[in-house]
Amino acid sequence: MRLRYVGFDGRSHVGRLVVNERVVRDVVDVFRTLYGARFPIRRMRPIDVYRGSDDRSAAADNTSAFNCRRAVAPGAPSWSMHAYGLAVDVDDVENPYLEGRRVIPRAGARFLDRTRVRPGMAVEGNVLVRAFDRVGWGWGGRWSGSPDYQHFSTNGR
Repeated sequence: MRLRYVGFDGRSHVGRLVVNERVVRDVVDVFRTLYGARFPIRRMRPIDVYRGSDDRSAAADNTSAFNCRRAVAPGAPSWSMHAYGLAVDVDDVENPYLEGRRVIPRAGARFLDRTRVRPGMAVEGNVLVRAFDRVGWGWGGRWSGSPDYQHFSTNGR
């Protein structure tokens, strides 16, 4: 799908997300809210632009959805919600994933202090988190063991 978003440059851009058709309405609603609030997004490109590499996409601060990959989680291997097109990662650098002491992407380390809110960050109660809450999606920033601030999904996993 093609979506309008406001970039960190304050200008309107058009990006692309690949999502499951079941969630198109939810995703349109969320990104319409973000656009209206002028919430900044660095870039929005399908994962194939990064040859399917989640790490390259995250390092580029890319907002993305579908990616046929396993979940990055302890326990038995399982498919990520991204593999079903039922999850969206927003502004990966500003919203890093913490896997133990590892920060993904590395540049996200400067955004670990979640009390120092800056543009593009997902924090409890802000427009990004509220928009996904309103459509019933869960936020990885609420995970206790290893928060994933960029991650929003239909089932909260």
